Amino acid sequence: MIVPVDGLVAVPRDFLQNVQDSYDVVVIGSGLAGMTAANILGRAGHSVLLLEQHYKLGGLATWFKRPGGHIFDISLHGFPYGMIKSCRRYWNQAIADSIVPLKRIRFDNPVFSLTTSYHRNDFTRLLSEQFGVPRSTIDAFFDTARQMKFYDDQELTTGELFERFFPGRQDIVRLLMEPIVYANGSTLEDPALSYGIVFSNFMSKGVFTFEGGTDRLIQLMHDELLSNGVDVGIRCDVEQVGVERDRVVSVKVNGRTIRTRSVVSNANLQATIFRLVGDQYFDSQFIDEARQVRVNNSSTQVYMALKPDEYIEESTGDLLFSSTAREFATDLLLSRDITSRTYSIYYPRTRPAGRSRHLVVSSTNAKYEDWAGLTKEEYEQSKRDLIETTLDAAEKYLPNLRERVAHIEASTPITFEHYTRHVAGSSFGTKFEGLAVSRGLPEQVRGLYHAGSVGIIMSGWLGAINYGVIVANDVDACLMASGSAVSSARLSE
Repeated sequence: MIVPVDGLVAVPRDFLQNVQDSYDVVVIGSGLAGMTAANILGRAGHSVLLLEQHYKLGGLATWFKRPGGHIFDISLHGFPYGMIKSCRRYWNQAIADSIVPLKRIRFDNPVFSLTTSYHRNDFTRLLSEQFGVPRSTIDAFFDTARQMKFYDDQELTTGELFERFFPGRQDIVRLLMEPIVYANGSTLEDPALSYGIVFSNFMSKGVFTFEGGTDRLIQLMHDELLSNGVDVGIRCDVEQVGVERDRVVSVKVNGRTIRTRSVVSNANLQATIFRLVGDQYFDSQFIDEARQVRVNNSSTQVYMALKPDEYIEESTGDLLFSSTAREFATDLLLSRDITSRTYSIYYPRTRPAGRSRHLVVSSTNAKYEDWAGLTKEEYEQSKRDLIETTLDAAEKYLPNLRERVAHIEASTPITFEHYTRHVAGSSFGTKFEGLAVSRGLPEQVRGLYHAGSVGIIMSGWLGAINYGVIVANDVDACLMASGSAVSSARLSE
């Protein structure tokens, strides 16, 4: 629609104005997996177009600003040491050099209260001295988890893994499991390998974060994409992936058709298959398997910014896993009657170049269906209740927080759905079975790939980046086999 403004005509901006008519690769979605795949393929010399429906890149690696100099990060909570190596190799040294360790990870619940640096040596000490576990059992557990691979036996569940090494020890289960539930939404009923791989990644050297905030990270990544020849379009809503003779041929975006030899979808897996492509292009057994893929849970968050003259003592910790429940149970973690919260505390050192601000983000796992059926009035009241109960809970650690807060607001599964378009507002993609379906797409439609948060182990920042790497190599091999003149050897340069 063209709207007159003060006698002038406001012409809608064409976000595809400088986009070519055809590309080797079109990447749909700019989460960390999509951006990484685009960067690697652009660096290798392929023509790449990255399309994002939102006005910012990053997917759930994002942020928002509020008056008063407050910048809230949505998911900049913590990731394993492997993030440094992946960013150095597949992005650049400046990004890798900005990844710094978190020093204090706290647990506080009715069973135990402790602070840890969250790596194997410290956990070995805790399990031995505080929980009374023999050193041989501890070493055997860590070695078993570290040796797990995603193609291993999927029958053993995480709960069974714990029972094998720590029978009847719900306190140890809580210590070992609670942060991983927060990191990727996994449960005791999921395959043990989905726990073991992620847990071992963290145990290698602890928890890290990005100094400078998510906004700086995404800006550095955007600059790197452009330097590698990737064309980037925001507010570009892909409506359809065109398929002819069982092969990807185009995408339709903002009403325009762009030819392409391959598509990497960083959109939700089900949305990719059923909305962007269409089930008519897949065989019936594959569609049945795709329909059986379970979407992982969503989240609620409460964002709190302290007044400029207020501060938080560093001893409060960087991550605080807090619970009032005496038992650890998946149903309790997802309940609207919240008993467990994870507090991410951001000190001025998070953004050393910005204003001196202390912020807290409280996160809880949540069910989409608990929020989706509410009326507008019920929804707004539920958000207010979420804020009030969070303030009540947080004041145990941050006394008089109500009087100290300059800004506070909440997000829900509906918020996540609105901004990301993830099915059911999923914060962690799909359950484990989604990985096989994601990997199977190019066998159904040539040139069609998916790189997103699937199978639990490919979720989180590091999992997403690494999955983008895997898929980029697959795409490069496909393009080379079909006659690309670019040497795939450049992928590893």
